[in-house]
Parts: sequence; C-alpha cells; structure tokens
Amino acid sequence: MILLSFDPFSLDYFYYPVSAIMWLWYKAFASFLGPTNFFAWTLSVMFLVFTLRAILYSPFVRQIRTTRQMQELQPQIKALQKKYGKDRQRLALEMQKLQREHGFNPVLGCLPMLAQIPVFLGLYHVLRCFNRTSTGIGQLGLSPERNRELGNYVFSATDVAHFLDANFFGAPLGASMVQRGSSLEAFTHFSRLSVVAVGVPVMILAGVATYFNSRASVARQSPEAAANPQTAMMNKLSLYVFPLGVVVGGPFLPLAIIFYWFSNNIWTFGQQHYVFGMLEKEEEEKKREAIERRAANAPPPGAKPKRSAKSTNSPAAIGSGEATTDNGSDSRAPRPGAKPKKRGR
Repeated sequence: MILLSFDPFSLDYFYYPVSAIMWLWYKAFASFLGPTNFFAWTLSVMFLVFTLRAILYSPFVRQIRTTRQMQELQPQIKALQKKYGKDRQRLALEMQKLQREHGFNPVLGCLPMLAQIPVFLGLYHVLRCFNRTSTGIGQLGLSPERNRELGNYVFSATDVAHFLDANFFGAPLGASMVQRGSSLEAFTHFSRLSVVAVGVPVMILAGVATYFNSRASVARQSPEAAANPQTAMMNKLSLYVFPLGVVVGGPFLPLAIIFYWFSNNIWTFGQQHYVFGMLEKEEEEKKREAIERRAANAPPPGAKPKRSAKSTNSPAAIGSGEATTDNGSDSRAPRPGAKPKKRGR
C-alpha cells in the first residue's frame, strides 16, 4: 500500500525514483544477507549513492573541465573587470561574449552538486517514512502497529517491518543519536549507546573524507584562481566549515544519512583522483604532440634553412643585387638607357 497519493505537483517525482533504486539494491543484498540484515539495508543506501554518482559521471567530468577552463580565463576575466568595473551591464555582456568564444558554460560546473540535492532530500524523506510514529510538524503520529501496516512508496508493508527490525547490536539504521520520544517504539530493538558507537566513527570518517576532498580540489587550483577573494572564501568554507558541519550535524541525522554522506565522499575522492589523472594525461599528450609537430617541421641539425625562389627573387633581393636566374648566372643588369660600367682589369 502506498502511503501518499501521487499528484503532478508533488515532490513524489523525487521520492519514487530514490526509493525504487534503494529497493532494487536492498532486494539484491537481502537475497543472500537476509531481509532484516542491518548491512543489507546499509549497502542499499551506499549503492544508491554509487548509482547516482555513476549516472552523473559525465557531468562531473564536464564540471572539472569547466573549473579548469575558468581558471585559465582568470587573467582575461580580471582584465574585463578592470576595464568595465563601473559598468555592470557592459561587464556582464563582455563576460557572456568571452564565455561564448571559449565554449564556457558555468552552469555545467554546478550540475552534479545540484542534482545531488533532491536525491539527498528524497532519501531523507523516504527514511523518515519508514517510521511515521513521531508527532509534530509534518509528522503523522501513527501507532507502531499502524505504521507497520503501511507501505513506503515502492517498499511494501513487509519491507517497512524488515527495515524497523534491522539493527546492529541495537542500532537501527533509521535512528539518530539524539532521537527520543514515542518514535523509538517503532524499532524492535534500540540502544542509544549502540547508535552512538556506530554513528560517531562513521560521522568522523565522513568529516575527514570531506576535508581531504576539499583539500584535493584546492591544491589543483591555479595561483590566479586561488588569489581571487571569492575563491579564497569558498576554499576556507570547503576546508573547515563543511567538514565541521558534517560532524556537528551528524548526531541529529539518521544513521542511514551518515552512511550516505560517507559513501558520497569516498566515491568523490576516488573519482576526483581518476578524473584529474585522466585530464593530466590528456594535457601531457597534447604537449607531446605539439613538440613532435615542431620537431617534424624543424630543419635537420647543422642544415642551413632553405630559401624559396620567391624569397630570392623578391624585390628586396633584386634591389640588393642578390637575385639569380634559374641556371645560377648573375641576373644583375643595367637599367634601361644606362651605360654599362667598365670593369677594371
């Protein structure tokens, strides 16, 4: 039974695909780990992340190329800002012209990040809908018995019961470290100490992974880009504020969300290493091809540059008396009407 009705203006467009992908992975892992296995559900969340990031691989590569291209255009951008700094409208037009000339699209740089936002919100909502016993704004306040009788988007009522029964020594995947109240009655087993013991290490690892991902991105920035005040501010946020936010916000999030964040950063770290290595190889290959082309067009060592017939018979060569005929004889001749000069014996 589906909990919520579907209408064309609801956010179900995000919730159904997210729950469907998670459901497919859950069924795959539950087939050999068991339907109430904690790791079957955990892996379904992690592979939901991997599926999304695999789909967004091509936009991610375009994002990296766009970022590197933007760094290369920094000198020209600064020149435009200096020239049209007081004329905002003209500056915007010149910036658009520069972007068109170089095929630069800043929207592509934001696409992978923007695409992950609805998935994160969708997963958070789907996880909350496994336990609808809480009361308050946006909560249904169902009894534990009634909650187990209702499905959750593509998950059946049986799947909901299996999710609530799955735990790791009393740590349910849908529970948070600070969770209290009647919502705890939905879980078959709950131990706050177990939730903290599972959540804190993963939360710290997620923060550390966020920091190293940010540091790897900052280290690959050009000196011109790093000197930009806005870029410098964003670098500080990504290096210190974002990792700290993961650690500070972790206790208020379900364990599944913490695993989501950790998996996302692990994938990002490996994908960045691979993509940056691939782009560096492409640049090295372009440099090698350029060197080979220059070497192929250069004269052999010790050989004098060859003069073309056009250059030897040019007006400058004739005027200097250096022009020759095709058979090698001197082509110098007196001007019409001039007497020939006598050569000394």
